[in-house]
Amino acid sequence: MSAVAERKTSLRRSGRTTDLPRADRDVINVDGQQVTVSHLDKVLYPKAGFTKAQVVDYYLRVAPVLLPHLRDRPLTLKRYPNGVEAPFFYEKHCPKFRPKWVDTATVWSKENEENISFCVINNLPTLIWAANLGDLELHTSLARQKNMDCPTSVVFDLDPGPPANILQCAEVGLWLRTVLEKLGLQCWAKTSGSKGLQVYVPLNRPATYEVTRPFARKLAESLAEQRPDLVVSQMRRSLRQGKVLVDWSQNDRHKTTVCVYSLRAKEQPMVSTPVAWNEVAAALKRRDIGKLSFQSDAVLRRVEQLGDLFAPVLTLKQKLPAIEQLKS
Repeated sequence: MSAVAERKTSLRRSGRTTDLPRADRDVINVDGQQVTVSHLDKVLYPKAGFTKAQVVDYYLRVAPVLLPHLRDRPLTLKRYPNGVEAPFFYEKHCPKFRPKWVDTATVWSKENEENISFCVINNLPTLIWAANLGDLELHTSLARQKNMDCPTSVVFDLDPGPPANILQCAEVGLWLRTVLEKLGLQCWAKTSGSKGLQVYVPLNRPATYEVTRPFARKLAESLAEQRPDLVVSQMRRSLRQGKVLVDWSQNDRHKTTVCVYSLRAKEQPMVSTPVAWNEVAAALKRRDIGKLSFQSDAVLRRVEQLGDLFAPVLTLKQKLPAIEQLKS
């Protein structure tokens, strides 16, 4: 029986049933909170036959490793109410109809010249509430709400320009890891859940975007200068064919990045999945794209077997070297 079915069965046995008479709605007990869910049989991934019930079930089951990475981070909702093949929309302002137990973070937006009250997923009921809204993808800030100017990591988003693919990203990722190690920095990798790979350098100590953004940019430009046949550091699509964009621009107060363990809105229920560096090397050696591609069921098995491979990103404290140490 799925986690959703177990919780619904438990709710009915307890006598606490929904006061909404419609057959397409129910209330489930999630850690003591009553969470309304609706249209659980709606297919959100048509080509996979993957329903909203399965989306909710995945997030219930992956929550123990996912929630620490969401905690205290402003979240931009990316909602697919009618599935991945239908129109979607971003929602920065946390909906006014949110339950009282949904935490929010008020952040000043210079671009919009207003305070934005973002949702913050600090507990399991909020995660399931967001999943019920069709928020398939979880996009979070690199900083926590108490200090939005201080990211806890530097991120490099490796995005392949066709015909390049994730294997070229693996090659660049392994090279980037070597460069970072020479600078005295450890890093961790995860798949984007789409086409590429993302490399995180945990900091977990005071460092502003005024430091992390130039560092990421300089390092990306250095890689592009050394291997112009493989790497590009500029966003222009005309430059990216057959190369890997080392996107440093995510290191910005006003941007969000897909969270580890988040579903992605692709044809199949793909997941942004942490991977060990030896897995990245093995996929590159075997030229096997499938070794770096994970759907929700595979991710749950990995978590059961391996735990949270991304856990060190939350705790390891590192200091960035002076930018002058980077090759020009």
